[in-house]
Amino acid sequence: MFIQTEATPNPATMKFLPGQPVLSSGTREFLDSATAFRISPLAGAIFGVEGVRSVFFGTDFVTVSKSDNWEWSHLKPAILGVFMEHFTSGAPVIRDSEMLEEIRDEQFDAADQKIVEMIKELLDTRVRPAVANDGGDIVFHSYRKGIVFLHMRGACSGCPSSTVTLKNGIENLLRHFIPEVTEVCSI
Repeated sequence: MFIQTEATPNPATMKFLPGQPVLSSGTREFLDSATAFRISPLAGAIFGVEGVRSVFFGTDFVTVSKSDNWEWSHLKPAILGVFMEHFTSGAPVIRDSEMLEEIRDEQFDAADQKIVEMIKELLDTRVRPAVANDGGDIVFHSYRKGIVFLHMRGACSGCPSSTVTLKNGIENLLRHFIPEVTEVCSI
């Protein structure tokens, strides 16, 4: 098995491409070891590597974020070992498909349903595919009085360039197509 790695715009996050599906659809983020161990044998094992701060699953990639005081030269070999062991063991990525779905607490006024549908459509077709290439995801959280609130995940979370992407890229895109949108913020 050959596992590729890619740097991401976030220096604290590395993208791992195992060459086979990770999730059949969607994404899943693990921000603590307890949740990771409960839901995913793979995420739990990655959290077993000292210095791992978070794990994010895409359909065909995994991004791992490290603590600031660790270097990739020390973490990368151990994480690659975890991938090799996991994928050769035949263990599932997620213990139970029911556990894959994350609860999304979307908030918006019912009168704004059409605007929110347009926002989500633009995010799904124009933003999320590009962001996935960098090992992250951006998910709609809420819409209130012209302001769109998005949740940055994976490599996007804590990335130094995420503010520029959010303001210059996503905000301009949404404002262009949806005049009611006045601002985009990260939560």
